[in-house]
Amino acid sequence: MAVIVSSLAEGKRTVTAAGARNAAFDRMRTFIILLVLIHHSVIPYTYYGHTDRQWFLFFDAVVTFNDSFFMAAMFLLSGLFTWPSLQRKGVATFLRGRWLRLGLPFAFGAVCLMPLAYYAVELRHSGSGAGFIAFWWKTVTVGPWESGPIWFLGVLLAFDMLAAVVYLVAPGSVEAIGHVATAKLENPAYAFCMFLAASLVVYMPLDHHFGIAQWFTLGPLAVQSDRILLYLLYFFAGVGIGAVHADSSLLSPGGELARRWPLWLAATIVTYAGLIGLIYYKREFLPDPNNPPQGWDNVHAFFFASFSAAQTINLLALFLKFENSGSSILDRLRESSFGIFLIHYVPVLWLQYALFGITLAPNSQATAILKALIVFVLALASSWLATLALRRIPGIKHVL
Repeated sequence: MAVIVSSLAEGKRTVTAAGARNAAFDRMRTFIILLVLIHHSVIPYTYYGHTDRQWFLFFDAVVTFNDSFFMAAMFLLSGLFTWPSLQRKGVATFLRGRWLRLGLPFAFGAVCLMPLAYYAVELRHSGSGAGFIAFWWKTVTVGPWESGPIWFLGVLLAFDMLAAVVYLVAPGSVEAIGHVATAKLENPAYAFCMFLAASLVVYMPLDHHFGIAQWFTLGPLAVQSDRILLYLLYFFAGVGIGAVHADSSLLSPGGELARRWPLWLAATIVTYAGLIGLIYYKREFLPDPNNPPQGWDNVHAFFFASFSAAQTINLLALFLKFENSGSSILDRLRESSFGIFLIHYVPVLWLQYALFGITLAPNSQATAILKALIVFVLALASSWLATLALRRIPGIKHVL
């Protein structure tokens, strides 16, 4: 593959085999991080997830859109970097770098940032009680030890360690994945169909068993129980394509994947419409929307996995086609994107706490929109400025 993409934490630059920057993947990563921030900014103002009395139905569509693909896409992007890094650095150096760039931020976030963020939730539910120190001690000793969005870092670190083991004992298996994905470069629909079939196989049985709301947790480590194999698939699909690193690739800027972007866009629209239709049917026609029948769950799992695959491929194609040259507003955030991801949940939850119960407009929908906009803008600005300040500290720049 011509493009080697760094992981979220290491992603200071994306390079081609010739050493030139490829802007498309930098910008795609930054764009997804902005989607994460938008996602967390609007959740309290949705129909099902609302914690404030104001809500706006369109935000449910935003949350459904984001939640159904963006973390899976980040695992694929992160996986693209892994194999070339293992080959270049060796297992020991690779793992030291992963623990520095993923393990250290995860530990800091779990011990310091997330308790600070969730104390705002504690204040709203229970009042100040015995204070923050008591809340922090209860969090790390008794639990629940909420990890917020940084669960991604812990899971990605585990996947990286697994990839290092595979590199030592069965490197041919990963390269086989890459050869399957790039077997018919002139027909990317083949790779998409293979990817979609694999997504359905790994996701639907776990969704059938666990449902869509259950999380596996171990201290601050957490992951959605039904999605763990789906995330693993996306990660190793990226690792496999990265292992092939041919000059012509499904992910080359001038390749067939980018040229056929209307096809992936159409697939995204159709599968997303299926998801929205299912949610509407559940709310309006099922006797108990909170406990839908197994048949509904099965169909939902099919459309969820299908949309996740379609939108991931669609986003790759769109950024390769339209965001691979010139300048972009996303470029300004590139160097700070990981710090924004790590920090943003603290201002998000505290801003939502400060705005709780306040009416900003004559109707509920307008108030919800204004609140979400205030949270997004101020959280982005504060986490961006905090990242810029932290990156001035010697050594921190190598992590953030």
